[in-house]
Amino acid sequence: MRKHSFPSIVWRTAVRLLVDALVFVSLGFRSRSQLAAENLFLRKQLALYRERQVKPRRADDATRIALVALSRLIDWRAVLTIVKPATLIRWHRKGFRLLWRWKSRARGRPPLPLDLQQLIVAMARANATWGEERIAAELHLKLGLSVSPRTVRRYMPRAGRPRDRMSSHRWSTFVRNHARAMLACDFFVTITARFRTLYVFVVLEVGTRRIVHWNVTEHPTAEWTVQQFRAIAPAINRNDFSFTTATASILRPLMARSPRWA
Repeated sequence: MRKHSFPSIVWRTAVRLLVDALVFVSLGFRSRSQLAAENLFLRKQLALYRERQVKPRRADDATRIALVALSRLIDWRAVLTIVKPATLIRWHRKGFRLLWRWKSRARGRPPLPLDLQQLIVAMARANATWGEERIAAELHLKLGLSVSPRTVRRYMPRAGRPRDRMSSHRWSTFVRNHARAMLACDFFVTITARFRTLYVFVVLEVGTRRIVHWNVTEHPTAEWTVQQFRAIAPAINRNDFSFTTATASILRPLMARSPRWA
């Protein structure tokens, strides 16, 4: 039996899905009576196949994707005949896993060329007092290479980082000492059963791991995020948390209007 390559399988699946989409759009221009008659006509023929116990061919990927998509529009349990309900649910879960894998694929800038990585290491070892800012400036001024200081720091030898030698204590020590006076907030992404992408905003008390506030949106704009900070202003006043300058510039007007700060 001839095996098809992965690109050819993807191409054939995409073409079949496109044909199914065109057929679905064309059905929208037909009258309801025509659609009802065709539906009943096909049901009668399908009933004959079921009476004769004719086994259908194995569904390909295009058929599975089309059935999963169409099942969102109808009561599919009442009309499903070719497979068991558990099989269609398994196809849906497989599509969910593939979508999540595609959403979670690695992104970001490509790594620096190997010769540039070696040059950064050599510059850091030859100049022990240089930090990432100085090395990035030297690369830009003398070689015309634009590399951000954060990227330079990623490739610097850990033992040769001036900031590591001068630091009095680690970040973990700072968090442990001030945990009860800190809030942590972040977004994370979740996918619904209907393949909708939702963004969840969570604010957490670092010391107690208690969730102070959370909310969900499909479009996390700056205005929406500021509104979430307005919602947690009473908790901020009650616990006297500290913030960075950028965050405090947003929260200071909110807390000033609170009765606890009057």
